[in-house]
Amino acid sequence: MNLTILDVVKKEVTKLLVVGIIYPISDSQWVSPMQVVPKKSGMTNSWRVCINYKRLNHATCKDHFPLHFIDQVLEKLSGKSHYCFLDGFSSYMQIHMAPKDQHKTTFTCPFGTFVYTRMTFGMCNMPSTFQHCMTSIFSDLLQDCMEVFMDDFTMYAYSFDTCLDNLSKVLTRCIDTNLVQFKKCHFMVIEGIILGHLVSNRGIEVDKSKIDIITSLPNPAFVQEVRSFLGHAGFYRRFIKNFSKLALPLSKLLQKVWNSSQRAGVGKPMHVIAYASRLMDPTQSNYTTIEKELLAIVFALEKFRSYLIGSRIIVFFDHAALRFLLKKPDTKSRLI
Repeated sequence: MNLTILDVVKKEVTKLLVVGIIYPISDSQWVSPMQVVPKKSGMTNSWRVCINYKRLNHATCKDHFPLHFIDQVLEKLSGKSHYCFLDGFSSYMQIHMAPKDQHKTTFTCPFGTFVYTRMTFGMCNMPSTFQHCMTSIFSDLLQDCMEVFMDDFTMYAYSFDTCLDNLSKVLTRCIDTNLVQFKKCHFMVIEGIILGHLVSNRGIEVDKSKIDIITSLPNPAFVQEVRSFLGHAGFYRRFIKNFSKLALPLSKLLQKVWNSSQRAGVGKPMHVIAYASRLMDPTQSNYTTIEKELLAIVFALEKFRSYLIGSRIIVFFDHAALRFLLKKPDTKSRLI
């Protein structure tokens, strides 16, 4: 490690030792390496110390407690008049680990070998465990006046007074459980950034700062850079009509073998609330026009299943193609 990184590690280890989140250990069969990576901002003067728990995660029984879908959270929050955005305080480290399992979190660094007493970043069950805890704490408020996505707590209401009342209820529980980092909170605002999007009474919009980051990215020269750009841009694909077709030239660069028959994607026109599309695989690219139209319908229903389930659905389809299918005696059963 260079001197800068070494200093970052020393400060982090010292801080965790002082508050009792880690303690030294002589040895363990579960030793994992420490890594220091730039934070999301990408600035070289801002670093995150984390542990590579690859071996531990591979041996861990997975917790399948469901995480919320980002689209559903955003839809719930959009269109309200007032919001409060709260940020969790050392969220994951609020969760204690059983003493008999603490040795499994052992990590090594230039200053020794240590063990965590709390859950920490990098463990595969960390997101689901934390979401489970937050759901338990706020169970009677969820879906009514607040949404919780990991350590982001958002209150909402259609009026100032109602939002203030909701805030009082939530803060009481946050203070009791030492959950909130007040310096990162925003109270009684009419719009705010959550999960990379701007929500307000206008609806859901893109976060302009994220767009600036995307537009400032250098032209991709390597496969990893192409994949990174598509990941950044794809995050906002709901706002981009025919995203898969527009991104096709770049997507082709990620494929080891490209077949000319893979020349299109499938999408679905509607009264626009969101765009969605995907590329077809080689088999699907050989479908007839009718089959491709049916594939688009199936894709649309699967993509927006959470919005459509439980409702009566009317699909507007090419009548000529439908008549052809009904009259053809040897029509494939999967098409009817």
